[in-house]
Amino acid sequence: MTADPLYRDPALAAFYDLENGWAADFEFCTQLAAAAGSVLDLGCGTGMLAAALAPGRRVVGVDPAAAMLDIARLRPGGNAVRWVEADVRSLDLGERFDLVVMTGHAFQVFLGAEDRAAALAAVARHLAPGGRYIFDSRNPDCAAWRAWGPDESRRRLDGSPLGPVAAWNDARWDAATGIVTYRTVYETADGRRLEADARIAFPPRAEIAAALADAGLGVERWLGSWAGEPWRDGDPEIIPLGGLLNGGLPASAGRC
Repeated sequence: MTADPLYRDPALAAFYDLENGWAADFEFCTQLAAAAGSVLDLGCGTGMLAAALAPGRRVVGVDPAAAMLDIARLRPGGNAVRWVEADVRSLDLGERFDLVVMTGHAFQVFLGAEDRAAALAAVARHLAPGGRYIFDSRNPDCAAWRAWGPDESRRRLDGSPLGPVAAWNDARWDAATGIVTYRTVYETADGRRLEADARIAFPPRAEIAAALADAGLGVERWLGSWAGEPWRDGDPEIIPLGGLLNGGLPASAGRC
């Protein structure tokens, strides 16, 4: 989980919250965390979710991008979270949590099977017996990257320190590896451009399921979106919710 330039560059990281506000994944995780005394947020980005979950519980936010964590520390409630700059694949905090979350499709930055195995081993390593984990990954069958062209993705962002900004993406899919390289471009009114490439993988559900089992993680439910409905072929998201295979599922299983 090394930081792509899109997140490592402070000038680009500053746009993150304009593009990614409070959404259905945050709402779902907030409800899921209601009974949790501790939460580990992997790939926490600018810390919006971690800071919101911090009141009344122990919360740690982990991200490899220092520029994102700089924003997280300064946001309201950020001083109540312990922020850790680290690669999830080698993370070992020596502590366990009631809930481990990885939102915003952060799981897709792990480009190969070995990377995904290491990330899921870290989830298992930090999950308390009876605790829960949840993360999301886009369904490759839906080919979301087809809508990431310049024409389809063009948008205007207001609220930037640079004034109104035009933004768009472009994407290239490598059929051999299943990896998509996408470019994000921000253009100010005076023509200044900030841009960077990032790469993400689209592992299928069967591969994710096998990797979870290998990591000692069980699946309580597969969700097809953050609305919480059961997963079906063709759903845009692949969202496993579960716990440790040897630790049993939590007493609250099935009630969320």
